[in-house]
Amino acid sequence: MSNKKDNTLEKTDNILETKNETKKNKTFDELKLFETKKPEQYFDEVIPKDDSYDKFEEYTQALEKDFLEKTLEDEQQINEKIVKRIEELKEDKRKEKQKEEKIKETKKENEKQTSKVDDKAIITKKDTYIFNKSDKPKLVIIIDDVSTNTQKEKIQNIGYPITMAFLPPTPSHKESAKIAQNLKFYMIHFPMQASSAFKGEEINTLKITDSYEVIENRVKQLRAWYPNAIYTNNHTGSVFTENEEAMDKLFRALKKYNFIFVDSRTSAKSVAKKYAKKYEMPYIVRNTFIDNDRNFTAIQNQLKKAIEIAKKQGYAIAIGHPHDITLKVLKDSKYLLKDVEPILVNKLPYL
Repeated sequence: MSNKKDNTLEKTDNILETKNETKKNKTFDELKLFETKKPEQYFDEVIPKDDSYDKFEEYTQALEKDFLEKTLEDEQQINEKIVKRIEELKEDKRKEKQKEEKIKETKKENEKQTSKVDDKAIITKKDTYIFNKSDKPKLVIIIDDVSTNTQKEKIQNIGYPITMAFLPPTPSHKESAKIAQNLKFYMIHFPMQASSAFKGEEINTLKITDSYEVIENRVKQLRAWYPNAIYTNNHTGSVFTENEEAMDKLFRALKKYNFIFVDSRTSAKSVAKKYAKKYEMPYIVRNTFIDNDRNFTAIQNQLKKAIEIAKKQGYAIAIGHPHDITLKVLKDSKYLLKDVEPILVNKLPYL
């Protein structure tokens, strides 16, 4: 009985062991199968390889239309913003330009006013001179552009004192300095920058862009050419004599080499008076040009005008040129000078 029971238990154990073994083998086989099985095989539906929007259920034509409309609307808004910003920048630029122009206009106006005030405020010996009417009025006549011996001789034969202003030597008038040497008194006619409308500029004409070194060297050369000269006036120079910086440099150099400047007044905006005062030089300025119109009557009328000015203020300075007609008028008009005394520029009563 006992043996039969034991056999039954043994069979039961064998069956359980076989089941366990089978279960183990099945689990092992499943694990092996998992390793070889593709991931998508575990899902009921296969994910399509083509995942573009039109495969999705929610992507419809209505959505596409809405998307396009929104995109176009956004682009339009962006473009409108860009256009608006460009217009704003243009407006800002226009306002800035107007502001700059207004500042420039204001500055010019202030400069004009300052110039007028300064000119009146500058007091020189010329301004404080009081004409004693018991004295004979003085008349200075300067002849510019002298450069030849023939011109010099004609001027000397006029019959009364005439101040000659010699051009510096150039290839076209090489002897001008040599011709002046035996004169007791003469001036240097110093070429300076004129307006662009003027043609026939002299060699080595001073420019407003010249450095102080350039201007000083030019003045130094004049001193070497004309060792006895003291007075110099500007040949042309309408642009140069208006320029503050250029005239400051010029007067500084003239002072260094013992020159005195006479303003030919080729520009009403000349600042010569200001710098004559600054560098403690006498301020000398012409009153009339006598031969702008080259005919006998016109020149003689200008000479009469200079005489009238001399009678009113005690002196006058007239400038002419060595044209044959000018020299003839001066010689033939000696009788007009009975009420004035012709003098050289260095004899002005207020010096």
